[in-house]
Parts: sequence; structure tokens; C-alpha cells
Amino acid sequence: MPSFPDLAGLRRALVVKLRHHGDVLLAAPVLSALKHAAPQCEIDALVYRDTAPMLDFHPALTQLHTIDRNWKRLGLAAQLTNEWRLLSTLRARHYDLVIHLSVHRRGAWLVRLLQPRWSVAPRYRGSFWAKSFTHFYPAQSHPERHTVETNLDSLRALGLEPKAEDKRVILIPGMDAEARIDALMKQHGLPPGGFIHLHPASRWLFKCWPAEKFAALCDALAARGWPLVLTAAPEAKEKALVAEILARRAVLSAPTFDFSGQLTLKELAALTARARLFVGVDSAPMHIAAAMGTPTVAIFGPSGDKEWGPWNVAHRVVASRHHPCRPCGQDGCEGSKVSACLTELPVSEVLAACEELLK
Repeated sequence: MPSFPDLAGLRRALVVKLRHHGDVLLAAPVLSALKHAAPQCEIDALVYRDTAPMLDFHPALTQLHTIDRNWKRLGLAAQLTNEWRLLSTLRARHYDLVIHLSVHRRGAWLVRLLQPRWSVAPRYRGSFWAKSFTHFYPAQSHPERHTVETNLDSLRALGLEPKAEDKRVILIPGMDAEARIDALMKQHGLPPGGFIHLHPASRWLFKCWPAEKFAALCDALAARGWPLVLTAAPEAKEKALVAEILARRAVLSAPTFDFSGQLTLKELAALTARARLFVGVDSAPMHIAAAMGTPTVAIFGPSGDKEWGPWNVAHRVVASRHHPCRPCGQDGCEGSKVSACLTELPVSEVLAACEELLK
């Protein structure tokens, strides 16, 4: 039976989350809970560079280290140089504890190279993995359990029970993002709390609600007098989805603004914090809206809403009640990239969820 870390003696810890934006954001409570339990401990994090805005400015964070996924495109020599530079930086921190929050094999190698006294990771297959860490937690918890709680299981495996106040997902936009959004809202005459923010797209289009249905929802909300702000990532497919929604609009009874591809992730957070309501699909912007405390309507298809739904915020999840196969976790029905549980989801159900939260 492995011993638990002496929290009072912890000097430095490294939290590793090498996943996508939403995954990294939902790992933020691990930082808060560990800092609360060991306030003297310096807590660092290691993430992919493009996901760094999800943790940047976190009050529990001392240093944020990043891996650029583009290193491998620079040639072998440049990649090895960057990898060695990162490893040297991490070694110089002399971590007592490494918390690895995924089954990425790099975590096992890092622990062997950094040699912390304690290390924890999801339980996974293979003797190399099993011999790399001192403590383990279940890699997959119950499907009715939220991902935030699964991440916090890493601390429970170390004998630390997170407090309720530490389970909040913290995201800080920063002064530059706040100033940019204040100026943008002033330019377009948008009052705080006086508009609805819609983010219809996801990097995985099989998670998206059809454009014609989103357009009908926009018409219904605009007919009720709500100004609308639509956003999307700079990717061509996401911007094309928003363009199609706007092209299908029939009612223009309230102002509609398209900020697709114009905002950074920090600016997106600052914008959604000022909205009366957020409407979107299972995507990082939905998690961002929840982290900012904005009432959230989340449209779910093949992914599990119990695991990935809005966390710790007033919300409504809208998902098909007529498809017992969901959540299947598949990229569309039989790999088609089209999810019937989304294409057949009525506008009326999403509108009803919006109206409940707008009350």
C-alpha cells in the first residue's frame, strides 16, 4: 500500500494535462484543491501550447509550461532541441509530486525522467505504465459522473478530499481581453446582460445541430427582442456553419452580430461573461461559458452530457429522448459524421430551455 504525500512538506507539484481545450479547462479544480490543501506548494502545469489560455492567470498556478505540437514539423534536430529544453526546465523545478491527468504515454516517461517522490495517474494497461507511478485512480469513472470529479479523483488517490469551494472551474480572461470586449460591445451598442451569445460550431461537426435549426432558434429569440451574438473559431468549417445559419435567417427583428473568427479564447471568455445566456453544443466554448458563470443551454448528441455537461452553473442540457443509443460516443451514426440524435432534435425543445433560463 503506497504512502500518502505529506501535504505540509510539499514544495513543488506538476499537473500534466495533454488534451484539448475543454479537457484542460475542466482540470482547473485540481490546481485549486491542491493549493487549498497545501498553500505553501508551488504548483506548475504542463499543457499543449494552444490550450494554455485555459489555465493562464489561474491564481493557484506558479508556472505554466507548454508543448508545441508543431515541434515535430520543424525537423528532428529542432524537435529534440525543444524537447530537451523543456525537460531541463522541468528538472530544474525538482518536483515532489507529478499529477498526470490522462493516459498519454508521455506522462509515464516524464515521471521516470523527473523522478518525483510521488506520482499519480489513471490506472492503465501495461507494466511500463504500472511501474511508472506510485498512485493510481480509475481511468474511467461511472458514466453518470462528471469529468471534473474524475480529475479530482487524482487527489483522492493521494488521500486528499477536495472541498466543495475548490471544485469551481476558474478561467480568468485578463485585462487585455476584458478591454477588447468592452470596446467591441460599446462599438456595437451591446449592454452587459442584454444579449444572447450563440456558439453553434464544434471542431467535430458530428456534434453540431443543423444550421437550419439554429437559424430557426435565432429567429425565435430575435422575435422576442433579444440581440444575438454569434461566434466561431477561425477554422473555415466553423465559420461556414455560422454563415449558413445567417443566410437561413428569416426574422431580423433584433440586431445580430457575427464575431466568427475574430476573438481569442480569452476574449471569447470575456464576451460570454457579459451575455445573459449562452447557447451552444458540446464544445470548449460551452465549458468556457459555464466557467464564467453564464447560464448555459447545451445541446448534446453522441457525447455524454453527464460526463461533459455544463459544470456548476445554471444550465439546461437538451438531448434527444427518442434515441436510446445515445450517448454512443461515435462520430455520427455508423461513422457517417451525421448524428440523428441531433438532426432530429426539435427547435421547440431548445427554445423552451432558453426561455426557462431567461426567466
